[in-house]
Amino acid sequence: MTKIQNTKPVYDLEERTFQFAKAVRLFVKTLPKTMANIEDGRQLVRASGSVGANYIEANELKKILSSILEKSK
Repeated sequence: MTKIQNTKPVYDLEERTFQFAKAVRLFVKTLPKTMANIEDGRQLVRASGSVGANYIEANELKKILSSILEKSK
């Protein structure tokens, strides 16, 4: 009997957040240049970039904590 493996695709969240930030930048460039759109666009670009930055920081902390826990065993 052959066991069928789960073939769920693996997603690189760091890459996906980077692509998201790029897509948001492209979207903001298409908006009409009104005062509200300029301010909201700036905030949207900053927020979209911080998603990836926060993910990277969390991963780094996770690695550091894992190594500390391994050493304490």
